[in-house]
This record gives sequence, C-alpha cells and structure tokens, in this order.
Amino acid sequence: MAEPRSALDGAADADVIVIGAGIIGACIAYTLRRRGADVLLIEADEPGRGCSYGNSGALSTASLAPLAMPGIVSALPRMLLDPDAPLKLDPAYLPRALPWLLQFAASATRARAERAAHALQALHAGAVEAHVALAREIGAPELILQRGQLHLYPDETAFGKDRAAWELRARHGVRYQLLERNGILELEPRIGARYRCGVLIPDQATVVNPFRYVRRLVAAFVQDGGRLVRDRVRLRRDRAALHCDGVQRYSAAHIVVAAGIESRALLHNVDVRVPLISQRGYHVMFRDVANAVSRSVVLADRKVFLTPMEEGLRVGGTVEIAAPSRAPDERRWDRLADFAREALGDLPGRIDRWMGNRPCTPTSLPIIGGCESLPSLWLAIGHGHLGLTQSVATAQRIAEDLLPLRQSAR
Repeated sequence: MAEPRSALDGAADADVIVIGAGIIGACIAYTLRRRGADVLLIEADEPGRGCSYGNSGALSTASLAPLAMPGIVSALPRMLLDPDAPLKLDPAYLPRALPWLLQFAASATRARAERAAHALQALHAGAVEAHVALAREIGAPELILQRGQLHLYPDETAFGKDRAAWELRARHGVRYQLLERNGILELEPRIGARYRCGVLIPDQATVVNPFRYVRRLVAAFVQDGGRLVRDRVRLRRDRAALHCDGVQRYSAAHIVVAAGIESRALLHNVDVRVPLISQRGYHVMFRDVANAVSRSVVLADRKVFLTPMEEGLRVGGTVEIAAPSRAPDERRWDRLADFAREALGDLPGRIDRWMGNRPCTPTSLPIIGGCESLPSLWLAIGHGHLGLTQSVATAQRIAEDLLPLRQSAR
C-alpha cells in the first residue's frame, strides 16, 4: 500500500474507507474519488470476483416487483418441495433463515409491495443512461448492450400467473409490448416451440461482461488517485469510535460497508444487526456459443436469464436459501443447462459453472445510508438480484449524504 496520506486531521489513512470491491463498492469508491474524496478501497479477494462476477448482466430498471409479492407465501410449500422450482430452501438452514422468512412473509401484502415498487422505481430511475455514461467515462462503452429485455411464457395461462407483477410495473410507468409467437421469432429466431407468448421491455440493457466492467471501474478509480488494498478486514468499536483492522490497521473519518453477504458478519461484530440472508444464485456459461440470443431473454416460467456475453452464452437464475458455505447443488447447474437447451436447441461446447451468494433483504429493498448508532459508519448492502442495476444510484446517494459531512468536518 502507498504511504498513508493526510486526510481530515493528518492522522487518518483516508477520508473514506470502502470495504468491498464488487460493483456496489467499486461504484461508491469511484464516485467519491471523482468528487474529491481521498478513498481507500479494501477487498479480500480480486475486485469483482463475488456476485458481480456471476450475475446475469441485466440492467433491469423494470424489475419493480419485490420477491415478496402477494400470494408467494401460499405458493412456498409447493415450490420448496419441487426440486426443479426456482426457489429452494435447504431444510437444515431453516432455523437460521426463519427470522428472515417471517419478515419476508410479513412483507408479502399488496400495500407493502406497492411501497417497495415505488422505492425501487426511484432507485432505478435513469439507471441505463447512468451506466451508459459511466461505461463511456471509464473507456469501456462496448460493455453496454441496449436491445431491451424479452420475457417469454409458454402461453397466456403462464403469463397470467405473473399478471400482478406486470400490472404493478404498468402502474409505475414501465412500457412494454406483448408479443405472439411470430413477434418472438422476429426478435429471437432460435427460440423453441415451448414459448408462444412474450413481453418486450424495450428500454432495458445488458452488461456483456460484468467482471470486466468492475475491473475497469476499479482501474479507473486507481488511475484517478484512489487506492486499492487486498486485505480481509474486521470492524471493531471503542465506544463511539469505529476501527478497521486487517493485516494492518486502517483509519478514516467514514467507513462504508459494501461487502455483499460478508457485510452481515462485519456489522455483527460492531453490534449492528441487519436483515440479510444469502439467496444463492447459479449460472452456467456455454463458452463456445455465440449469437444464440441478441439481448437478455428471460424464461419467465423457469425464472432463468439467457444472456449474450463476450465469452459466450450465460444461463443464470434460481433462488436457493442455504448456508453460504454449503457445497453447490450440482442439480441446479444441470437444470439450467437443460432449460437453455429446451429454449434454444443444441448448445455444444465447454460449460463453465458458478455459484454465488446474493445478499438479500426481506423487502427486496437495499439498505443505503448512515448508521444511527455509529455516525462514521455507512451501509450499502442488500441489493440482492439487482446490484448491477442499482449500483450507480447507490453510489450517488452515499456521496450526496457523506461528502457534505466530510466538508463540514474540515
């Protein structure tokens, strides 16, 4: 690490420490640095290697329906017993997950879903345009593919099961177009006969290599004078003071926790409790497949994304509530590959497999902002399935709230 530079009083390592260099932490560090703060970004692994590496690349501003929609609770027993269902709960993890699940169930009302959708709409506003601008600014405009997002259903009956979510989107201004089989084939000729009903959301976008996006963002942060340290840190408190310890000790006027699922343990150590649980996601990558689809395609009945990536076709999805350290369920990978072949036909070539821990709240709303019990602590956690979409707005909110405090302390 470079020699510590003078910050607020000449004794701190930085104005701000950001813990976690996934897409959320990288965006926050980059934004704070661009606005003049001295920022130290700390990551235990290679930047972008967590969920930012394995996500489906979708910039889904229309994803306004929380997971806890009305009716989900009554459907849970059937889904949990079906090994192919998009939602799975490990029975051994139930005691640990139960408090979260009870909050989730309490959130599954029409009124609370509407409030969540309203909050998500505000967070998602302008996200595609913001990512287009950011990618251009960091010298990687080719990473953003703007061809919309296509959701597919076997028939009108299957579409009807999601009607409440589409009606909620419509109430919040989301534009979409209903398609029959011919309309689907005009957009995506390889889609198989299973899918006869489609919904096109034209103003969505795709990041075609999320890992390279994070790496380029971190590189731009460092080039602009930010500092990156590879270390596994823990937080500790001494009365009202907050400390950050790893291989060495780091100090700053403000500490931002953006460490994904690891945030829960970090915060627990300083008596900050957050309703965060891992919803494990899986993907398979068909490395030698190009042009299978030309945009993000959602197999809505399977809750699976088909994404054209720089390295091939990515097939991602499922929600598995289980201990983060538990070995992956290989059946989930097999079924993702099966669903992709069912939709697109033969997909030859090498298949890579990935599993990661998405940090989720019961309401599907991330926790962004300062911590009342520790004024120097800031949270940017719980983005679940939408961290990529929400990353720029999260960074802007943290910067807008934190930087005035930094200036007034000088």
